[in-house]
Parts: sequence; C-alpha cells; structure tokens
Amino acid sequence: MSTTPSSGQPAASVPQKDHGRAGRDLKAAVGSAVVLLSAIAASLLIWKPAFMAIVAIAVVVAVWELRKGLLAKDIDLPEQPLMVGGVVMVVVAYLWGSAALVTATAVAALVIMLWLLRRGIDGYVKNATASVFSLVYLPFLGSFVALLLAEGGRNGGGLDDKGVQGIITFILVTIASDIGGYIAGVLFGKHPMAPVISPKKSWEGFAGSAIATVGAGVALVVYLLEGDWWIGVALGLIAVVMATLGDLCESVIKRDLGIKDMSQVIPGHGGLMDRLDSLLATIAPIWLLLHYGVF
Repeated sequence: MSTTPSSGQPAASVPQKDHGRAGRDLKAAVGSAVVLLSAIAASLLIWKPAFMAIVAIAVVVAVWELRKGLLAKDIDLPEQPLMVGGVVMVVVAYLWGSAALVTATAVAALVIMLWLLRRGIDGYVKNATASVFSLVYLPFLGSFVALLLAEGGRNGGGLDDKGVQGIITFILVTIASDIGGYIAGVLFGKHPMAPVISPKKSWEGFAGSAIATVGAGVALVVYLLEGDWWIGVALGLIAVVMATLGDLCESVIKRDLGIKDMSQVIPGHGGLMDRLDSLLATIAPIWLLLHYGVF
C-alpha cells in the first residue's frame, strides 16, 4: 500500500482518465480493497493456514509481475524456481521459524543460480543478480508475515490468537498510514517529498501518515495486544518511515523500467506489487518490535 499520497501535481505522461487529485479510480479501488480485506479477515478468523495460502499466492503473482517488468530491461528472471522457492520459504518460515527461513533462502538462491547455468554464459551475472534481489525483495520479506502469524501457534485462528492480533495490527497500521497520507496529501499537499522519484508525494501527506500511524499504533498495541503505549508510538513511527521508503523504492524501480504500474490485476490499484511495496518494507521491523516487545 502506498502511504504518502499525492500533492495534487498533474502527471506528465500518456493521457489517462482523470480521477481527480486522488490519482486513482476510487470506486474500483475501494471495491477491490473490500474484497481483498474480506478474504484476509475470513482466513485469519477461521483457519490460519488459509491465510498462508493467500500469502503464497501473493508471492507467486508478485514474482510474475516483477519478471514481466524486468523484461523491459532485457532481464529474464527464472520464473519457476523463484515461485517454487518463494512458496517453500513462506511455508518453512511458518512451520519452523526464522532460522529455517534463512537456510531456505540460502538454498533457494543457490538453486536459482544453478538453474541459470542451463542458459549459458551470456547474461548470467545480470540475471543471477536480479534473481537473488527478487528472492530477497519478495518471498524473503514476505515470509516475515508467516513469522508474525506463527507467534500464536500454527493452527486455529480468531481474535484471541497472538499471531492473528499481530497481523491485524500490521495491516491496520498500514491502512491508517494510507488513509492519513491520502487525506492530508489531497487537502494540503503542496511541498513534494521526492519530485524526481515520485512527484505526487508530499511532506504534508507524510505528516498525515505519521499522525494516523502513531494514533493507530498506540490504540492497537494498548487495546488489542495489551502492550505499552510507547511500543505503539514506536510501531507507528517505524511503519510510516519504512512504508514511505518502500513506496519510493518501488517508484524508482518502475521509473527505471519505464512503466507506470507493474500490472492491472487489482482494479483501481494497478499491480499487486503496487500495493505490496510498503507492506514488504514494514513487516520485518514490525515483526522484530512485536516479537521482542510484546509477545
């Protein structure tokens, strides 16, 4: 999810349908978000392994999108081992924890480099480097969702489960950042944060995100996780900083590749990667904070 939205500056590219200062089709975006959040909520409350299946599917789709985007620069990721390795990493993290995740990541990287030997010498370094980058960026960071969910055990679900509470906190803090940044950016955005990378992001939007995430962080940590208020403040600050950096990093990737969206698989949002950018950046430090500070 992108977190520090628009300052309202017009885009200077191919003519598109005008969606106002929002920069997106709000009706389609809200509808898609409701469907996705409903599926996530149902899986968390009924049976946690179903949520892990959603995470695994997200990893596969994200790998497909990134490979499609990198082809614009003549970089051809080995799709099959990346997808299989990514799913294995998510499962291993959920079942056996962080140490097993590190081992699975190392093995997956080695398998991918060996797989690329079949293509010969030309482009090996370029494709291998991009593949290891993709492995860390997508399934490795995504696997921290599995680590967080496993905090409450590996079966069942429901609001009494610590892992479910952690995932809900992680998702709601990110949503709060998105909403706070969107409102502040649209209403008050005048000073671009990174005009070369992402002209629509403003410092006013960032301030709105910070206020929203700190407020949501304190409320969720105190009332849902029963932790100390200062952990909620730390959670909110970590979320807004990392989410913003994650969003800017993905913007740099897209600008370098010369594309606007990774794909159009989510109506009103673009590609799955366009929604996962801030989530991938925030999940590891949030897991670290909750693992040692609350659970």
